[in-house]
Amino acid sequence: MSKLTMVEALNLALAQEMDRDANIVLMGEDIGVNGGVFRVTKDLQSQFGENRVLDTPLAECGIVGTAVGMAVYGLRPVVEIQFSGFTMQAFDQIEQNMARLHNRTQGKYTVPMVLRTPYGGNIRAVEHHSESREAYWAHTPGLHVVIPSGPRNARALLAAAIRSDEPVIFYEPKAIYRAFREEVPDSPELLEIGKANLVQEGSDITIISYGAILRTCIEAAQDLQEDHNLSADVIDLLSVSPIDTETIANSVQKTGRCLIVNEGQRTCGIAAELIARINETCFEYLEAPIKRLTGFDTVFPYFQVEEHFLPECEEIVSTVKSIVAWE
Repeated sequence: MSKLTMVEALNLALAQEMDRDANIVLMGEDIGVNGGVFRVTKDLQSQFGENRVLDTPLAECGIVGTAVGMAVYGLRPVVEIQFSGFTMQAFDQIEQNMARLHNRTQGKYTVPMVLRTPYGGNIRAVEHHSESREAYWAHTPGLHVVIPSGPRNARALLAAAIRSDEPVIFYEPKAIYRAFREEVPDSPELLEIGKANLVQEGSDITIISYGAILRTCIEAAQDLQEDHNLSADVIDLLSVSPIDTETIANSVQKTGRCLIVNEGQRTCGIAAELIARINETCFEYLEAPIKRLTGFDTVFPYFQVEEHFLPECEEIVSTVKSIVAWE
């Protein structure tokens, strides 16, 4: 068992899956010779050859459209879009073909492909490089949307996504690509797509999050325990489509209170969907209104002020205290 960063864990998942299945092909801009903009595909072209790790033109729509065709005819392409903001250039192929082809052909064809892309803020990037657009894809029928929160679950979820017969959008929180290391087993692991993880247990409130900001929630939960004697269930969604409503409901029915934290914009976001589901399944158990901390309904700001856009630990702590104090 080795201690790996998320970048290293994702690279390991790709290498192990490609070694296991010769039908897996990687495609993307600069992923071969250069190993990708964040080096997730480092050395894979030299290991597996140019026919399986393909450097493509700068054409996101063409990359995804080509991958859809390859998937229909028996390959398992894994495409990389350099930043999630550039998936908009491939929106037509994702929504019209990648997501719909199985339904359009009444099940005759499947589209077993993965679209990997870095997402989220807190890396002081320029425009179109820090978006959190997961709600777009979660709203799109036919897609699974997976978001890991650390090296070990990133490796296990990517392997599961590659093996899935459903098309998967795999959002990688780039703020934690190299932020910390975790022990990752040498042998392959799989996690069930659509199953959340109860990261820590408590009794006073449920905090739900995913991606990079989960670590901020865990920090806030520790501060609440140490400084205010409040304990929290912390749930890592891991997948925003499908959503593990059962795990969420079991927790909220126990604690009676809930806070949802995510980076994406507030209106029609993942937090809004979670609130609706909790009201539908847990309304009679609630001791206080559900609250959400999210990004603002603005374009993600430039790096000089991006810290004001993202929910912070102190804000999570104060919001939890207000929920617990509600009468």
